[in-house]
Amino acid sequence: MPNINVELLRGRSIAQRREFAEEVTAQAVRILKARPQDVRIVFTEIGADEVANGGVLAVDDASRAEVLALHSAGADDH
Repeated sequence: MPNINVELLRGRSIAQRREFAEEVTAQAVRILKARPQDVRIVFTEIGADEVANGGVLAVDDASRAEVLALHSAGADDH
């Protein structure tokens, strides 16, 4: 059984996670010859203040400001 762990910055919608799960499952079935019901995907949401790239917290990274704003605005999109 493929177990796929996905870490995302908090704020992705349920619709986005649903579509991602469907697409990744389809590829696991195709490539790994797994049965769809055996593909397990676990989403872990991480706050922008809980992850750093290059020594800079995501919440402080100006290059991520647009992405963070987009996902915080769409967080209620179910």
